[in-house]
Amino acid sequence: MIARRHRFHGLTALRFVYGRGQTVRSTHIAIKYLVNPRRHSYRAAVVVSRKTSKSAVVRNRIRRRVYEVIRGLEPDIAQPYDIVVTVFSDQVASLAAEDLRQGLQDQFMKAGIIN
Repeated sequence: MIARRHRFHGLTALRFVYGRGQTVRSTHIAIKYLVNPRRHSYRAAVVVSRKTSKSAVVRNRIRRRVYEVIRGLEPDIAQPYDIVVTVFSDQVASLAAEDLRQGLQDQFMKAGIIN
């Protein structure tokens, strides 16, 4: 799990990123991101819809796995981005850890969040 200071607080901040952010999308995951000059470090949120999986256990497992990958990429995030990771597929729960990390890292690179 990422540190508390790197997590979103409140729905208004998420709406702002959804409204004004840019999107990078793959088959399982989409990333909305926006540079936030008012902050000193990044913030991240992981959104897993009930359409993805009816089971809260599976949705929470997906959320924890994605947060762990983001935590591993933390030293490479240079600017204070607001990042919202939206998961569309329940296959993320059963992906190999290395495949999930590589997929998210590729998307972050495509977005320009990391080098």
